[in-house]
Amino acid sequence: MIGNDMIIPKRTGNIGKTEQLCVPREGNLNMDSKLQANKTVTDMAYYDNPALVRTRSCTPITPEMSKILPYVTDKTISRHLGSYGRSMDLGHAKNYFNPATRTVYSRYQPQDWFLSNSCNYSLSDKERSFAERLRADAWRAVKETDARTRNRQNDVTKRLGERVYDISFWKSELNNEINAMATEIENLKEYKRTCEKALADTANPLHIAEECLMNREKRQGIDLVNDDVEKSLIKEVDVIKKCQAKMKKVLDKAYVQLKMDRAAQHALEIDAKDKHHAQGLDDRMQQLRNSSAGVGYMPGIENIDNTITIPESWARYTQENIARSQKERASSERLRGEIDSTLRQCANDMWNNFNSVNNSFNTRIRETTDARNKLQAHLQKTMQEIFDMERNIALLRKAIQDKEQPMKVAQTRLDERTRRINVELCNDPVMKSLQREVSEIRESVRILKERLKSSELSLARLMKTKATLEHDISVKDNSLKIDSSFCMGMRKGFPMDPKVGPIFQMPIC
Repeated sequence: MIGNDMIIPKRTGNIGKTEQLCVPREGNLNMDSKLQANKTVTDMAYYDNPALVRTRSCTPITPEMSKILPYVTDKTISRHLGSYGRSMDLGHAKNYFNPATRTVYSRYQPQDWFLSNSCNYSLSDKERSFAERLRADAWRAVKETDARTRNRQNDVTKRLGERVYDISFWKSELNNEINAMATEIENLKEYKRTCEKALADTANPLHIAEECLMNREKRQGIDLVNDDVEKSLIKEVDVIKKCQAKMKKVLDKAYVQLKMDRAAQHALEIDAKDKHHAQGLDDRMQQLRNSSAGVGYMPGIENIDNTITIPESWARYTQENIARSQKERASSERLRGEIDSTLRQCANDMWNNFNSVNNSFNTRIRETTDARNKLQAHLQKTMQEIFDMERNIALLRKAIQDKEQPMKVAQTRLDERTRRINVELCNDPVMKSLQREVSEIRESVRILKERLKSSELSLARLMKTKATLEHDISVKDNSLKIDSSFCMGMRKGFPMDPKVGPIFQMPIC
């Protein structure tokens, strides 16, 4: 201390070495002001001055303490007698001449000596009072900081427990949703498998319907008609293809939905895994005590902030994952209902068309059979008529042949009578009768020939009709063979794999 100034040590880069900071001191200032001034100087010296560095700590009983105590380099009286707001030139010693040594030297006045002692006494009292209050404040600070530390640690432990409970709650919700999603995925996969099997099984009915159409193209002649059977078969092919398109559409939806379900499940599993890790970590931190092993200093760890969420966004993230999973599960359930309704509708449509085509086939077979039977009956009658007509033609030919002798006789008679002479050449009744006879025979032959010609033409038409009937009967036989043997032989039962289930084996209302 120099005068009324306080010397405060300032640390330098070398350990144990100090420099001096001079702080003015006024005797009439109260202790609080002095304490504030000392605190300000101390704060400035240890925290705000960039030339200050921290040194190894030491206890008051060690020799190192003497190296950090303040010391005065300027011991002039002006420093001892100086004060705040006053000139530092006051209190200078007066110069005196010593005749013995013939030198000039400085000497203080007695009042300066008493003033210096009084200042030292006052400074000692004030410093002791300040030290006592400082010790009391330090003890109180120890108690307060200890209680605050314990309370803070208990609060953190409590908050860790609450955090563990929150994590456990959300992890349980996530696990429940994961299990529900896994069940839904398995159900959707089963429906998808059933739909794929049903789609594969529609190939056989489609092939049979197309084969029936191809076989019916082998019909001949007039039987190549666009009848109800053909219309029903074309409709059946169209219905089966439409059903296949519907099944493929729902299968594509199921494929996409499975990807969405697995993505939502994966997000839930990652979140649950993170929750499990965080729960284990926070649970261990909750059980950690001051006496626990593994605790240690982590310098600067409180300044590291690697958090990326806040409690609201943390909870919202899990809620969004659960909501996303629930949304996908609802979509999956609706898709399963759509698959079920599609399968049932397709089964009904295909079954109805199957029965309709079969009924059309049966009706057409009955009609063709009736037509064939009638044609056969007409063929029998035609053949009988042909037989009768052949007998008639033979009879006509014989009748014409039988007219030859009477014609010869009549003409011979006329020829011989032309040899009469003279007056005997008389146009008597005999002559007239012979002439009429020849004319009648010639007319009879003409009529018989006309009848013969007509009969021969009729016989030819009958033969043609017979050929037509026989051909038509063969056409009907061919049609019956195609419809009854080829087509209905393939359509005896509903062509579905029984392993798929009853949905494609019986009508569903």
